Formats: sequence, structure tokens, C-alpha cells
Amino acid sequence: MEMDLKNKEWREFSIQELFDTKIGKNVDGNKVNKATGRFAYITRKESNNGLDGFIDFSTKYLNIDKPVITIGNETAEPFVQDFKFFTGTKVNILMPKSEISRASLLFMCQSLKMHKSKYSYSYTINSTRLKKQIILLPINEKSEPDFDFMEAFIKLKEQEKNQAYYNFINKRVKSLKKSKAVEPLSEKEFGEFRLQDLFDTKKGNQNKMTDLKNGDFPLISAKNGNNGLKDFVTKNHKETYPKESLTLNNDGDGGAGISYYQAFDYLLDSHVTSLQPKVKLNKHTLLFISRCITKQRNKFGHGYSLTNNRLTAFKIMLPINSSQEPDYLYMENYMKRLEYKKLKSYLNKKIKNTSYN
Repeated sequence: MEMDLKNKEWREFSIQELFDTKIGKNVDGNKVNKATGRFAYITRKESNNGLDGFIDFSTKYLNIDKPVITIGNETAEPFVQDFKFFTGTKVNILMPKSEISRASLLFMCQSLKMHKSKYSYSYTINSTRLKKQIILLPINEKSEPDFDFMEAFIKLKEQEKNQAYYNFINKRVKSLKKSKAVEPLSEKEFGEFRLQDLFDTKKGNQNKMTDLKNGDFPLISAKNGNNGLKDFVTKNHKETYPKESLTLNNDGDGGAGISYYQAFDYLLDSHVTSLQPKVKLNKHTLLFISRCITKQRNKFGHGYSLTNNRLTAFKIMLPINSSQEPDYLYMENYMKRLEYKKLKSYLNKKIKNTSYN
């Protein structure tokens, strides 16, 4: 089967021709424990397939149809859900009127995404508008959606991505194999250090998020996942923050006290602090330190945010060398060995039975 999109004939279809539409049931994410549940909790998030944790709730609210497409009212970001899940009333659920594979639904999500820009918090993709939404799909000789083509196209793309990822991981494993073995953390001496003795700190300056336009520059906010990435935007007149640094969430819903390593220059939400190392530190050392900072996250939250005074007093425990200084070389090699073991295990368990090696 030829996989060239340009050579396929396409036709317009409305969502209501292909799907039955319903909204999620009233599950309030602020009133459930999202860390220890059995079922996925899907929200309006624009990343991570909409997943916002795992919860336990009354099974009468559980969505058991699968695979389906979910799409948030305000974000208009479509995802395929291939498992039972809970969600709220701000999420639409598209249930295929005929049997459609997960791969074909993924293809259709891309067609839906083409219309995302016209929806917003002031013009949501509610169920009424969603039913009337038109999407373009490849068709067969009967002028019907060519689901066989869509499925084959997506599977080919997945195979290409898996191959590229395998090559990347394999190369990474080979480079990390040269890292030096170090003693366990339990055998290493630690010392106490003030954060401001190790880093220059500067608060973020982006306080009007809705004014930012879509672009290719990372915007970091006080999120509790996805490395703090809120979106990719166009740079404005405000200061940017340099790569090879850490960010620290001052407050936020479940994100207060979390630190992330940033590998690229970035824009920064006003609820986040940038930590610029006073001496040059590499990725692995900064990743180690970020975890030491994040270990203290439990004492911060909306009622106890990371203010300037608290940031000044903030102390962390780090491995030390014979001079009682931070042992940055140990931290680097510890993280490299940890990454090597994780990636090696992944290659052995997840990919060894595929055709990619």
C-alpha cells in the first residue's frame, strides 16, 4: 500500500457522522487522591495524553468504552484513550459509531488538531461545536474514510519512530558505559549547603500568559510534571533565562518545591525561580542536585510558598569530597551510571524482541 498522503484522495466529514459525542461525568480532581488510584484520570491537559494521575472513584462514573478520543473544551487537544478512565465535565468523549482501531483514531486526532487554533477559553470546543466540526480524511474507492490506509500509515510512522529511538538509546548506552563506577549513596558522606551559596537566583517575569503567541521557545511554569513545560511560545521583550540551569517552583497546584533541569534557553513564569550555578556544572550534576532540592517539596504548597526569605534560608544535603565541598564529580558519575542501568534495562526488556536490533 502506497503511504504518500499527497497521492490520496480526501473528503470532508463532520464529527457527528463518525462519532457519538458525550461529556465526562462530574469528577472533581481537587477532591481525589491522584497518586495511588487504579484508573487513569483524564483532564484538559495538553500533554501526557491528558493524564493527570490515577484515582479511585465510584465505578458509575467510569468510562469503559475504548478506544475513544478525548478532547478538552478549552484546550481542544485530542488524545486517544485505550483503557478505562475517569474524567470531568470539561472533557468531550468521542465514541466511534463503527469499529475503528487505535491507530486510525490517532490519525484522526491529527486532523482534529488542524482546527485547534480557533478554539480558546472564550470560544471552547464544547459538544455542540464539536459535533459540527469538519475534518479532512483520506477516502477509499467508495468515498468512505479509508481506515485501512490510516492504520497502515500510523503503524509505519510508529515503526520509524521506534527505530530512530532505538538508535538514539543504543548510542547513548555506549557513551554512558565509559562512566566511572561510584560507591552507593548510603556509603557517601553528605554535607549541608545553602542554595544561594551554590546558585544565583532570579524570579521569572512572565505574568501575562494569554498574551504569548505560539512559537518554538519553551515557556516554563510551576507545573508538577513534564519538566515544567507549559507551552512553546514566541519570545517577547522580557528577559530569557540561560540553559544548563535549574528551575524551582515557588508555588502551584502540586508543583511547589519541585526543581527541574533545563537544557535549553527558556522563558519563565513569575511563579518559578531560575537557579544559575555559580560554577559551571553539567547536565548530570544538575540532575542530581535537582532531585536533592525536590526531596523537600512536601513542606511547600499554596499555603506555604517558596518566598524570597524562605529561598534565602533554603538548605540541601549534597555528597562531599575530602575538602568538605560538594563532590560534583561523584554526582555526575552517579547519575551517568543510573542512566546507563535504566537505558540498558530498557533495551533488554522492551526492544530485544523487535526487528530494530
